[in-house]
Amino acid sequence: MSRHSGTEVLRYTAFSADPEGGNPAGVVLDASGLDEAAMLAVAAELGYSESAFLTRQGGPGEAGARDGAGEPGEAGARDGTGAPDNAGAQDGTGAREYTIRYFSPKAEVPFCGHATVATALALAERDGPGDLVFRTPAGTVPVTVTREGAELRATLTSVEPDVLDIAPADLAEALAALDWPAADLDPALPPRIAFAGARHLVLAAATRERLADLSYDFARLEALMHRLDLTTLQLVWRQAPDVFHVRDPFPVGGVVEDPATGAAAAAFGAYLRDRSLVPGTAVLTLHQGEDMGRPGTLTVELRADDARVRVSGTGTRLGD
Repeated sequence: MSRHSGTEVLRYTAFSADPEGGNPAGVVLDASGLDEAAMLAVAAELGYSESAFLTRQGGPGEAGARDGAGEPGEAGARDGTGAPDNAGAQDGTGAREYTIRYFSPKAEVPFCGHATVATALALAERDGPGDLVFRTPAGTVPVTVTREGAELRATLTSVEPDVLDIAPADLAEALAALDWPAADLDPALPPRIAFAGARHLVLAAATRERLADLSYDFARLEALMHRLDLTTLQLVWRQAPDVFHVRDPFPVGGVVEDPATGAAAAAFGAYLRDRSLVPGTAVLTLHQGEDMGRPGTLTVELRADDARVRVSGTGTRLGD
């Protein structure tokens, strides 16, 4: 554990058991004394694409995240002495329940998959594997942590997803910012905006070489993403029917590229199902971070009887 801006912070990498792979995240297990400015300061000092902050409902750092029914979520109930219950409130099913917020170095984001996985693994190492419920600004996200041999694996279940068209002019601007000719796109995977807690523009490259060659206009892409309320671009190349390589530019977060992006993986799973590009029930493998030297693996599960998307991966704690 290290201290940043006076706050105790755990550091984990998500979607890889190798400390040199996956996507690092800061995790603050008790952010009840932090306001938004303090959380942002910690995230900026860490410099990771996102950091996660657990807060008590109604505490100084709590903005009142709400569940899918619009009711305030509860995290960190107090015991009879008035002290915070660090094990988390119970939701009636036995799951430990928390409120969580996510900050990039530049701004708060509504949902972050890799920081969710990192936080779940940190809680599992402290309190043991099991079921968790995270109240996020985007809605309620259940997470289950299991032990597989020596490794812990976290599986998050997204909020209800959605897939939207993108206007031709906005698509042209995105391609211009990337310096990608339209002819380099894979026509079998048409561009769409996908949502599963945050909005991502899905663009499919026709070749692995096109995906590997990423050098974009940071300011131009950032401006477009702010206008369209996008969190990342989900750039993909399909290696096999159920295997994809992906990259995620993240200029709105002050980061050139995200090494492993759970929120975008969930949105991409919803996109594939919406376009009937995979079976209704499917398990997909996404490889991300290879072009950055931080390889990670994200597993995406679709179920025919559930519109939500499940994303799972391993992780490991990083040295202080």
